[in-house]
Amino acid sequence: MSFDLMIVESPSKAKTIQRYVGDKYSVVASYGHVRDLVAKKGSVTIESNDILMKYEDLPKSQQHVQALCQQAKKARNIYLATDPDREGEAIAYHVLEILKASIDMSGKDVFRVVFYEITKNKILEALQQARSIDFNLVHAQQARRALDYLVGFHLSPVLWVKVRPKTSAGRVQSSALEILSHRQREIDNFQQREYWTVHGAVQTPDEAFEMKLVATGGSKLEQFTLSDEIQTQELIGRIGKESSQKILVQDIETKKRKRQPAPPFTTSTLQQEAARKLNFSTTQTMRVAQQLYEGVEMNGHFQALLTYIRTDSVSLSETAIIEIRDLISSMYGGQALPDKARLYKTKTKNAQEAHEAIRPIDCHKRPETVRSFLTPEQYKLYQLIWARTVSSQLTDAQYEDHILRLHAQTDHLFESRRSQLVHEGFLRLYQEGQDNTDPNEPQAIKKAAQFSVKKGDMLSFAPLEGKQHFTEPPPRFSEASLVKALESHGIGRPSTYSNIISTLKTREYVEVRQKRFFVTDIGLIVNDFLAKFFTDYVNPQFTAKMEDLLDDIAIGEQSWVTVVQNFWESFHRIVDHVSKNISKKEAVQEETDQACPQCSASLVKKLGKAGRFLGCSAYPECNYTASLDGEKTPEPQKIDRNCPQCENPLVQRRGKYGMFIGCSAYPQCRFIESLNQPKETSINCPTCQEGTILQKKSRRGTYFYACSKYPSCTQTYAGLPVNQPCPNCDSPVLIEKETKRYGKQHVCPNKECDYKITISAPETEEKK
Repeated sequence: MSFDLMIVESPSKAKTIQRYVGDKYSVVASYGHVRDLVAKKGSVTIESNDILMKYEDLPKSQQHVQALCQQAKKARNIYLATDPDREGEAIAYHVLEILKASIDMSGKDVFRVVFYEITKNKILEALQQARSIDFNLVHAQQARRALDYLVGFHLSPVLWVKVRPKTSAGRVQSSALEILSHRQREIDNFQQREYWTVHGAVQTPDEAFEMKLVATGGSKLEQFTLSDEIQTQELIGRIGKESSQKILVQDIETKKRKRQPAPPFTTSTLQQEAARKLNFSTTQTMRVAQQLYEGVEMNGHFQALLTYIRTDSVSLSETAIIEIRDLISSMYGGQALPDKARLYKTKTKNAQEAHEAIRPIDCHKRPETVRSFLTPEQYKLYQLIWARTVSSQLTDAQYEDHILRLHAQTDHLFESRRSQLVHEGFLRLYQEGQDNTDPNEPQAIKKAAQFSVKKGDMLSFAPLEGKQHFTEPPPRFSEASLVKALESHGIGRPSTYSNIISTLKTREYVEVRQKRFFVTDIGLIVNDFLAKFFTDYVNPQFTAKMEDLLDDIAIGEQSWVTVVQNFWESFHRIVDHVSKNISKKEAVQEETDQACPQCSASLVKKLGKAGRFLGCSAYPECNYTASLDGEKTPEPQKIDRNCPQCENPLVQRRGKYGMFIGCSAYPQCRFIESLNQPKETSINCPTCQEGTILQKKSRRGTYFYACSKYPSCTQTYAGLPVNQPCPNCDSPVLIEKETKRYGKQHVCPNKECDYKITISAPETEEKK
């Protein structure tokens, strides 16, 4: 039986599409990219009129490529149905190149099809509108890949020599690090300032309310007008004396305002909101969204729930708007609909690569109706997207702001403010999250907010009081606010944000504490080095300009060869100059105005294995060191034991990961030992049959299990061993693991054995 072959990226997507196209097509997966640049220097060669890129088939894709070729041999025609963006276009191109090199393609037609939602109608429509490969999109992806390769393979080796081994620099990640480092410097250099405000309370027969002094002596009270307690108390005394604790109601103002719903999600706003509301990382958000886009198993077959998830667009199709308005009418009645459908306009510069915002394919599939088919994280994300999409077509929320102005004599003006929510509108379903709330913003209430006084009333007020405040440094970036900053600067594209953040974490340039980014010492050093010698290439404006050029390539307005050549021409000159002319001392040391207390030479900031510290510029003649706050580095403390390897005394030292025990003969002897005492288990070591398994804590703070006879027995386990043999293989123990998705399981530690059994199911949302 003859058939047409359709090639997509993922197996779940293939299963979903196969159901819609029937037996006429065989839908198979490439399992993502099938080719990449050879991971060696020289894989991108810049010539006068061309750029040569050396690709290789990915080892992990070989078996999938062989399956594609076998299917393609039998097929009549081939449809390349990878994602509708640059990466998808590049995958389609490379799959076709491999097929051409592997099988006889004569007599076979090759088509490129794109669709933005995986439904039967859209897929069949796409098949009717099949086209050839868009080489503008392929060239844009190649240009991005070439630029990233050139920076990574030429700038990273400079860092290894001038700063520290195993460091790296990326074209886009370095700009993101610059944004984080700039904020870190602002916080480190922040000088706290004190200021005061004056408040009072008014009691009437009907109610009590607070008031705040906003002007005095005919001038508006600015933030630092009252800078200390003495000044504040003098003003309070003067007001009380002049007013005799009486105050006049000068004016009552009521303002009406409306608040429109947020537009449907783009990739960027979805990542931000999932971070704020669900505590999802950008990587987690994109992984779960991809699952919902490709399809989940429902009632025995795969079904997609979301439209394409990589998009800069906030617009909705006419069909989707009609469907959403129909749903709102059935849920809340016609009064919940605005007179006209809301049309959202995309503001992002060069928005491309999708026709619509991210939305449910069928909004009538409410989250509660599909919950039983989804994992907890899939349900949470689907519910978030569904609510945001539907709320975008609801009526405005309406408020009344009430402002009461009171005069103490004529020189002192007080205000009291209230905000009343008079119509919920879209807020009945969804409210957009915020990274940092304004404490001065009045909280809207549903009950009546009108004041019970009238203009001209003379009221009594309680003694005034001053409140002390201090300015705060700018907030640290969260994942949500960093994504927002990257988007506002035009750095990268939303689909790359998760990789950018992941790389910064992996390289240990940043740490995440309480959901906020802290730039590490090595991160600051790398950023300072790049900002000093490669200014343009970490500048967000420069990176954003490169993104614009890539967009121009994608629409055919720029030559990808020209863009890459122009970049390389200036970039490699700077790399050569720094490599040959800048010493490591110039690269990582920072001068200070402090003098060494031992020899009076100047102190400099240096980079060591445990981070940055102060050291004498006269080293090695003077070996004085201190922490950055000026505290002298403590000497290693001896303990009452000798090294088991060389019998020299053991000492307690401070290292990169905190305090530890090491040999005093270091570096001749490199014995180390954790300060954390291991916890015993009742399990005998299955390897040596002599020791027992202990729970230990690594220097990085993670727990693992090891034999008590170490170093003679080196048996370790990542999880708690269970004294039960594997029924599938010869492993004498199983390992206990617990995840949110699968609950508690016993799994085989043998990598070649896939045995696992669930001991207890994960907690349901109701249990939580």
